[in-house]
Amino acid sequence: MSFNISINTCYRYSLILASIFFLCNCSESKKNKTNEHKELASVGSKPNDIIPFFQHWNLILGDGANAGQATKYEDESFFYTESDDKGDWVVFKTPNAGNTHGTSNNTRTELAQLKKWSPLTLAKMNATLKVMNVAATGDARVAATYSVVVGQIHSADGHENEPLKIFYKKFPGHKRGSVFWNYEINTAGDDNAKRWDYSHPIWGYDFSVVGPDENTYPPEPDDGIELGEEFSYEVEVKEGIMYLKFTSEGHETKTFTKNLITSEYSKRADMPEQVKRLFVPIGQDGVERENAYAEEGLFFKLGSYNQTNGKDPKVNKVWCSGAETHNGDLNKQYADGNYAEVWFKSAKIEISDDAISNAGYFKANDGLSNKIVYPHEVIPFMDKFKILLGDGTKADDLTKFQHDDFFYTVIDGTRRWVVYKTPNSGVTSKNSSNTRTELHEKREWVPEEGGRLTGTCKVMQVSVSGDARVAASYSVVVGQIHSGEGHENEPLKIFYKKFPGHTKGSVFWNYEINTAGDDNSGRWDYSTAVWGYDMSVIGKSKNDEPAEPSDGIELGEEFSYVVNVYEGIMYLTFKSEGHATRTFTKNLIKSEYVNKSDIPDQVEKLFVPIGQDGIERAIAYSGELGYFKQGAYNQTNGKSLEKNKVWCAGAETFGGDIAKQYENGCYAEVWFREATVGPGIPPQTNKN
Repeated sequence: MSFNISINTCYRYSLILASIFFLCNCSESKKNKTNEHKELASVGSKPNDIIPFFQHWNLILGDGANAGQATKYEDESFFYTESDDKGDWVVFKTPNAGNTHGTSNNTRTELAQLKKWSPLTLAKMNATLKVMNVAATGDARVAATYSVVVGQIHSADGHENEPLKIFYKKFPGHKRGSVFWNYEINTAGDDNAKRWDYSHPIWGYDFSVVGPDENTYPPEPDDGIELGEEFSYEVEVKEGIMYLKFTSEGHETKTFTKNLITSEYSKRADMPEQVKRLFVPIGQDGVERENAYAEEGLFFKLGSYNQTNGKDPKVNKVWCSGAETHNGDLNKQYADGNYAEVWFKSAKIEISDDAISNAGYFKANDGLSNKIVYPHEVIPFMDKFKILLGDGTKADDLTKFQHDDFFYTVIDGTRRWVVYKTPNSGVTSKNSSNTRTELHEKREWVPEEGGRLTGTCKVMQVSVSGDARVAASYSVVVGQIHSGEGHENEPLKIFYKKFPGHTKGSVFWNYEINTAGDDNSGRWDYSTAVWGYDMSVIGKSKNDEPAEPSDGIELGEEFSYVVNVYEGIMYLTFKSEGHATRTFTKNLIKSEYVNKSDIPDQVEKLFVPIGQDGIERAIAYSGELGYFKQGAYNQTNGKSLEKNKVWCAGAETFGGDIAKQYENGCYAEVWFREATVGPGIPPQTNKN
């Protein structure tokens, strides 16, 4: 009897254990790989147990932290182990947005070598991996979208550029993706903003194959690599030459060589057609040092360096993806596929005994993404200006000054810029209806004495709301001369304007008369087109827009201006790559508008119907103290056009709520990368 009880008990226990085993397996099989974490490859295993080489690296995580040497380290969000029927793997995972490392726009969970080596010595890295996920969102026109870098050579010196990046990229509608490698030039000179990559296809496409619009993809590559499909790379650098080998079962083995110490791109004529098509339109058209990466210390990187980010494509149409980031919420990004995940099965490096410490690179880059870089560190003339911000805040000392909502610095993928941002409605100066985040020169000067202001900028946003019949709608002033005496009028305003339905906008400049007599209500502007239209081109109804200007400037497209006032004459020069250079002169001390008969037809059309039909003092602005202004002076406001059909835009202001205005595109934003101010100079020496 006791024997039967024992058998029955064992049987019941067996059923229970079998049920538990079955349920656990069912539960495990239903787990999605985007869940917060999976079981380790084996009990107590760490990444270094699978690939025992982590003593040679620092590990940078997807939150920007430097975890150091990961010999006994794992992180359930970024760096851990997994197991499948092919074996054990080390997982590198990183979101579309979070804190990053150095000056990059992109997050990474990536190893960076502790030592750097000369390209003239021997260095090897090989790895076997599979990409498990690339971002599910982004702009198909942006080359970097939907891609991840799985291996690199990085320079620790000079511009810190990258002679090798190995990419995997897959468009959302495709089953197969592409593997390609890029070479980034080591730009000649001190300015690295014109650097570019040249891309080589391995399986599938190269980097330059993009979609014709945001959500349309090119055809799927015939010889591509699927997510979860294993491939290997071998990198060897010897005596200045880089040798690459790529293998994957069922695919052709590919090999490449590249000279790292003698450039093939040292002249403009050497620039490949691919680069002319992809990078030149965004102003990245540099040449390389003749000796390329010779004399620089290089080091390997390996892991998951996500190339998809949430930055607006108008910032940089090659590197800024416009992807979903859920405002940096890690769990939400992981939940809906907005991350990159790469599994490595094996990896190995070998370097020369002559390699030296790479500590300088980590000292320079650790925590850099969290470091405040003030506007005066980018454009060092800030001591010559004070500022009025979009909420009415004033500041006289701009050294070590910034404001997160209005005045700060950003990196666009190539260089750092000063941002001026201001809403449609806020608090402004006593004589204006419009908000501004704008510099105000401390020095004042008369036109006979003169002054000179330069700026290289790109307009990133103008208000999307307004009235197309109102000349000031959808525009921002990016530079001014302002009088500080008399009527306090403006002999110069440099505008950018773009109608909401257009891709290209207009750049024009206005001269405001210094009205004769004590009554300034009859003042008016005369507008001169630079590229696109002048101010007088408007719509016939609130939402009617004129034809798009054929020679206009897009949002995010760089242009520069020089304002030089010398002995009473204003000399203007405007430049933008791909556009004709424009020059103008205007006498500031002798008027051409002293009689009613002098009023131009443009003014008769635009200003006279609203009663602004004054004439100017014969001596114009002679003897009046004035000053320069630069930044973002938003010309779109919420005032009813019944008050003034030229300047009152009737735009959305959300009751002055700045956050809501920013969320809904009801603001102006201008970026400057270079600017100077000083005395006027003779026009024959007026050079950019």
